[in-house]
Amino acid sequence: MSFNDGAQLDPSQVEDRRGSGGGGLGRGTMIGGGLGGAVLVLILTLLGVNPNILGDLTGNGQDSAQQQPVGGAGGTSECKTGADAASRLDCRIVGTVNSVNAYWTGYFNSNGSNYTKPQAVIFSGQTQTGCGPATTAVGPFYCPTDTTAYFDPGFFDELVTRFGSSGGPLAQEYVVAHEFGHHVQDLIGTLGYAQQDPQGPQSGSVRVELQADCFAGMWAHAASTTKDPSTGQPFLQPITQKDVQDALSAAASVGDDRIQKAATGRTNPETYTHGTSQQRQTWFMRGFSSGDLNQCNTLTGSV
Repeated sequence: MSFNDGAQLDPSQVEDRRGSGGGGLGRGTMIGGGLGGAVLVLILTLLGVNPNILGDLTGNGQDSAQQQPVGGAGGTSECKTGADAASRLDCRIVGTVNSVNAYWTGYFNSNGSNYTKPQAVIFSGQTQTGCGPATTAVGPFYCPTDTTAYFDPGFFDELVTRFGSSGGPLAQEYVVAHEFGHHVQDLIGTLGYAQQDPQGPQSGSVRVELQADCFAGMWAHAASTTKDPSTGQPFLQPITQKDVQDALSAAASVGDDRIQKAATGRTNPETYTHGTSQQRQTWFMRGFSSGDLNQCNTLTGSV
């Protein structure tokens, strides 16, 4: 899903820690690392498999995620326009953060509530967070302790090469929108279900992750009409079928069943924490088709 060239980005919504190793202190619980290496490490550990196998799960995927420059010398402070978001991955993260924040602000306001923007951090290698130290292997995640979403741009290469996802724009933007979906859950009070029932095919953890996928779909549903509040112009161009397929590719690539099968040759539903590939695609499409938070109730019934 491409940004309009003239869209104006607000880099102040993202803290760029690359090269600084900075961050907060303290410890809580990371949410949503299932879009990266953390859930695979967890699954392998639960199955009694050496997590070092992660390094062997490489593919031959070639896509724009590997070819795009991650950033320039000035970091995200250089991210000014939609054209920057089209040419640089870190600027695409900034632009998606801007769009997602604008979308949820409008959605909450239209329903008589207030949306509090989370913090967003781009880092490289490792950083300190309110939920403890984090590395690239953790993958993107949301920390409710400091209400911050963390992204290492290097993960998006792994999404293609290790997990077999498309590297298209909406595949990457879906990841950002998913983590911000966890912040929405934090605001509406559903995030805690993940800790009450942490694994299994119908567990609270799976239900929370699928709801975040549904929330990401809601954003995608309205992304091309969500306007920059400072200019009144849409951030993104109209969505295409290719864009939808890119998002579905990313959702499928991080399904518990697909990751387990790739790692061990078998699946164990009792250790699921994020949902199957089909479930993740289904709930993204539920949000995308409806644009309605009430259609994203994963907490009751069967998922």
